[in-house]
Amino acid sequence: MVGKMSNTDKLQEMIGYRFRNGELLCQALTHSSYANEKHKKKHSDNERLEFLGDAVLELITSEFLYRNYPNLPEGDLTKFRAGLVCEPTLAYCTKELELGEYLLLGKGENLTGGRDRKSILSDALEAVIGAIYLDGGFDEAKAFIHRFILTDIEHKRMFFDSKTSLQEVVQGSYTEELHYVLLSADGPDHDKSFSVEARIGDRVIGHGVGHSKKAAEQEAAYQALLKLKPQTKK
Repeated sequence: MVGKMSNTDKLQEMIGYRFRNGELLCQALTHSSYANEKHKKKHSDNERLEFLGDAVLELITSEFLYRNYPNLPEGDLTKFRAGLVCEPTLAYCTKELELGEYLLLGKGENLTGGRDRKSILSDALEAVIGAIYLDGGFDEAKAFIHRFILTDIEHKRMFFDSKTSLQEVVQGSYTEELHYVLLSADGPDHDKSFSVEARIGDRVIGHGVGHSKKAAEQEAAYQALLKLKPQTKK
């Protein structure tokens, strides 16, 4: 069986939630490529759970930001929420759970790096939220979201707004300009992989890879921030 689906006990331990209906968790971890390859019945993949989980995540995140940032206007709250629930941030949140290792993927998707693909990981995380909501209710879904997504907010804020944050750091501490250099763009059109370097003048300060140039630049900026932030505090 692909991944660790034969033993989800560890995953449920890490989540801090034990499913009454294990089939919901199985469905949340089932990518459409696996369902199609195994000729499973219609809607047996995680897409409908992802749809539900997305709505639950947006509501709980909205409440969290409303209560914890009372001075932010509506426009800033909307931007903040968008950053917290966007694909790169959610994919980042799955690392702690090693969620990619538990996914059921088709052979092709598995061989081409599907377990590390941000879109697949973020969708699966939303599907898990949907599954917890159906199995245990709103409070259990809320507890999961607060534990794994709405934590270390300022760090995540730096992550999803990394290009803007890096620009501010560079402008405040360096005389040379920040720019991004595209190193490569490999793969077919539907599955491109871009490699980008962030540079101050000729100095490489960060490297990123993503399925779009923008995503690669964001990753490069984030890596650069992790490197530069301690230096600028000295």
